[in-house]
Amino acid sequence: MIKNQWYGILNSNEIKKNKLTGVTRMGEKLVLWRDETGAVKCIFDQCCHRGASLSAGTLVHDTIKCPFHGFSYDGTGRVVQIPANGKKAPVPEHFKVNAYVVKEKYGFIWLWYGAFQEVLPEIPFFEYLRTGFSYGSFSEVWPVHYTRAIENQLDVVHLPFVHANSIGRGNKTLVNGPVVEWVDNRMTFYVNNQVDNGESKPLKPLEIENYQDLFSLEFQMPNMWQNKISPDVRIVAIFAPIDEGHTKIYLRFYQRFMRLPILKQMVNHFSNVTNRFILHQDRHVVLTQIPKKSELEMNENLIQGDAPIIEYRKRRALLKGK
Repeated sequence: MIKNQWYGILNSNEIKKNKLTGVTRMGEKLVLWRDETGAVKCIFDQCCHRGASLSAGTLVHDTIKCPFHGFSYDGTGRVVQIPANGKKAPVPEHFKVNAYVVKEKYGFIWLWYGAFQEVLPEIPFFEYLRTGFSYGSFSEVWPVHYTRAIENQLDVVHLPFVHANSIGRGNKTLVNGPVVEWVDNRMTFYVNNQVDNGESKPLKPLEIENYQDLFSLEFQMPNMWQNKISPDVRIVAIFAPIDEGHTKIYLRFYQRFMRLPILKQMVNHFSNVTNRFILHQDRHVVLTQIPKKSELEMNENLIQGDAPIIEYRKRRALLKGK
């Protein structure tokens, strides 16, 4: 995983009031809950005493009580009471587990994965979608490393083959460019696929004029993607790393063309039918890829149309090297 980044890891509605939620993210067992103010807390889901899962325990006000021996943990990961030692007995400093910085924003739970900093960077959610849109969403787990799931959404070559009866209709197999640009850690890639007439050759990125007018998609490091369908319709995916072999994908359909409450909810709900069908077309192929995790240098023969994937791998390697 890339350190010192905000990762989207859960939908906000997965953390219920008065309930502990245990998940695995970034290969680590985590337990999350809401304190009495509604703020989300997150600590390592393993008691420092005998290793029991804290998420199997109980939430008492703002503390977790371990189900094995009743040790109580606060939101900083510190043990604040050891029942066997007496209610007023001091607790040694080393009785603690890791705590994680989490924030709730834009309907997601974000985890800061890296070194603690007094001032953390802004959560890099897409600015255009921060207000004015409603959304419908669903999620599912894929048995692949999150890099494979991400690269599928950066792949502009596969559309007429994997999605021949959906978004890849038209047999546009010839891939011009694509043009890839970075601003900070956000990639925009401009797509211009066409039907192969047997005579044309793909244009190189520098040969494409007015590329900013083309259809474009965005990827925000480390794990967020946006399909810019129109000014009023966007699709966003967050690829939450579970461990080295599993990823939870959160897919959202954002729209602002329908604002009437009941109709808005219907549009957002039924958008998931189409989006799930398209995502499962991808899943059918991505699950066959070997190895499950991608790297900068692999035993592959890449082509010009793979530019967004190549750029992603380079940026990921660069950030991991920091």
